[in-house]
Amino acid sequence: MKLLQLFRRNTFEHGIHPAQHKELTSRLPIRRLPFAPQLIVPLSQHGGAPAVALVKPGQEVVRGEPIARADGFVSVPMHAPATGRVEAIQLMPTARGPKTEAVILQVYEGSSQEVLYDAPCNIDTLSTDAIIQAVQDSGMVGLGGAAFPTHVKMKPPPEHTVDTLVVNGCECEPYLTCDHRLMLEQTDALLAGIHIVMRALGVKRAMIGVEDNKPDAIAAIAERLPANGPISVQAVQTKYPQGAEKMLIQSLLGRRVPAAAFPSAVGVSVFNVGTLAQIGALLPRGHGVIERVVTVTGPGVKRPGNYLVPVGTPVRFLLEFAGSTPRAYELILGGPMMGMSVASLDVPVTKAVSGMVVLEASDAGLDECKVQPCIRCAWCVEACPMHLNPSTLGLLAAKREYEVMADSFHLNDCFECGCCSYVCPANIPLVQYFRIAKAINREQAA
Repeated sequence: MKLLQLFRRNTFEHGIHPAQHKELTSRLPIRRLPFAPQLIVPLSQHGGAPAVALVKPGQEVVRGEPIARADGFVSVPMHAPATGRVEAIQLMPTARGPKTEAVILQVYEGSSQEVLYDAPCNIDTLSTDAIIQAVQDSGMVGLGGAAFPTHVKMKPPPEHTVDTLVVNGCECEPYLTCDHRLMLEQTDALLAGIHIVMRALGVKRAMIGVEDNKPDAIAAIAERLPANGPISVQAVQTKYPQGAEKMLIQSLLGRRVPAAAFPSAVGVSVFNVGTLAQIGALLPRGHGVIERVVTVTGPGVKRPGNYLVPVGTPVRFLLEFAGSTPRAYELILGGPMMGMSVASLDVPVTKAVSGMVVLEASDAGLDECKVQPCIRCAWCVEACPMHLNPSTLGLLAAKREYEVMADSFHLNDCFECGCCSYVCPANIPLVQYFRIAKAINREQAA
């Protein structure tokens, strides 16, 4: 009976079923990537204010040492991903395009790269505020891709009462398997992180949602949970974008987050399994975030795998280590649905990068990319998990009616999952239109 309950196919309305392609790396254990000769650590790789550098060119640092402090509450510090020497602090290119200030670290090749900077503490004795401060001091951000400072989410607005912690283990993006492997290999750290965040939020219940294409992860977690305990694990239907927080809340709890509201409005706080596993592993030691697991995969990769990558590793170094096929054509940081293709291999891996997908020309669909007029088929309407009308929004975007899109057709409820673009038979890049519209509206509002 318990097993049947674990595998109920809870889900949400609409969404799509893209090919998974997870078999390339889902059974490959996490392996540590060698250190690149040079690391590029951007001071802005999170939501909120950029960190402020604490080091100067020529200064030696040890692995784990703070190299930048948080600039206010909605900001996080940075830590040295390796022992070495600060070569420069200068503007460097990023995957998103604009250059940002970064610490350039020359890695000492002869170093053991042991984490030499720590401040161990007894988590059980810390107050709620002390736990939240410790999370900020660790530089923790959402490792599912959003990179929003984690400690801010641990302090919900006073007008909202959170009663449930939802743990996102869905990993619904095609190709990516880093969260899957974390749930299998770092289960104890994950559960420790869940207990820490439950204490900070003051909640008595946590629910772990995992897509039902990962039965081994569900079983690994379930066997460590006591019967009728405060933490439970539940399978949800494999469907994209099941891992979006509003969709997962609806699937697990049947609660609908109102438009323009956060999960705390319905008494829920959502954290990714990767974020919680790092909290569980780092906080007792007083360590900072200096590395993360990245899935390197795709038909254009010779040696796909799940790699433990130091933050700041150049994408070029990671790709050279994994190897690319002669027909490799496009590189996407993140998953193929919500990730972004990069024009330069010299951008660094940041805390937000969960995957690197390398496609060949045939997989990128170059022969099918000619944009045609909208045929009003309504496939995008049926696919949109937010129940918007992407067809109408796309037509308004073509006329540059950006304010109308936001005021009358709920543009800002779109979280750019890409379902509409995926199903469009006319190959209209709807989600790209929506990103442009929202960016222009933000500029005008500013």
